[in-house]
Amino acid sequence: MSLSTGRPTVSVCIVTFNSASDIEDCLHGIMKQSFPVASVVVVDNASQDGTVDRVSRFGPPVTLLSNAVNNGFAGGQNQAIARTDSDYVLVLNPDVTLQPDYIARIVEAMDNDPEAGCATGKLVLAERPDVMDSAGLALHADRNAYDLAAGQPASLWDEPREVFGVSGAAAMYRRAMIEDISYAGQFFDEDFFAYKEDVDVAWRARHLGWKALYAPAARAVHRRGWKKGGRQAVPLAVRRHSYQNRFFTLIKNEPAGLHWFWLLPLIAVKETAKLAYIIVREPGLLGSWPVIWRSLRPMLRKRRWLFRRKLSIPVKN
Repeated sequence: MSLSTGRPTVSVCIVTFNSASDIEDCLHGIMKQSFPVASVVVVDNASQDGTVDRVSRFGPPVTLLSNAVNNGFAGGQNQAIARTDSDYVLVLNPDVTLQPDYIARIVEAMDNDPEAGCATGKLVLAERPDVMDSAGLALHADRNAYDLAAGQPASLWDEPREVFGVSGAAAMYRRAMIEDISYAGQFFDEDFFAYKEDVDVAWRARHLGWKALYAPAARAVHRRGWKKGGRQAVPLAVRRHSYQNRFFTLIKNEPAGLHWFWLLPLIAVKETAKLAYIIVREPGLLGSWPVIWRSLRPMLRKRRWLFRRKLSIPVKN
């Protein structure tokens, strides 16, 4: 809380990787916010396209941290968050441009609900602003995560609601929640490197009693340029992380219970079909399996920590 204004403080954290075509619009959107921003921390993951030069043109409150190697989205965001001390942290993708009152509307929604650990606004597609990009995160019955409302008319998503979690594209996190759910000093699990780390955070937060909000009064546009060419346009390394992180989220977060009698066969059928497709069409993804097996022990260790923490939380009346 700012002592001079009595208002909560907000920092913005951005991780860039060859983001020269997007980052200036993103930063200009932050500079135009009606709510004062305490700091903007940009962590660049060894870009080769001039991203650093473009960020360097911005003065305070923008701070640039340049990594010599790609530290991933999770590692880069943890670096950025560690450089902030604000009440709220907005984790933002460089291909997202905020409307001027995005932060003000999100903070208002979260201040009105102390149990809200995170929130997101109404994200629409940049090339089709009448079409939703995301209203948060949701889970299918087989525990595959997806962007809620994606592809639907934006006009249908004007009502606030509680959601499973929020997409890391434009996610506001409460500092108290960041500190509460971090494991070994990591808010985002750096073993994920990139992709589905926001799903892991959302699930972990729900286990520990935090709510996630969709606040449609806060609006932003998302370009999502890397998805336009289909799966084969996505680098193999990215597809591997997305594939193996699916298993990491399950191992860490799916609670034990009688529901396993229907859930495990459902997951087995889905994943067996996916594996058959991979063997025929995307054999490069098979390289994920040694990583999954090597990671099993640390993931189980994180799972034990989470569910011990969950059991220690007093039950609310």
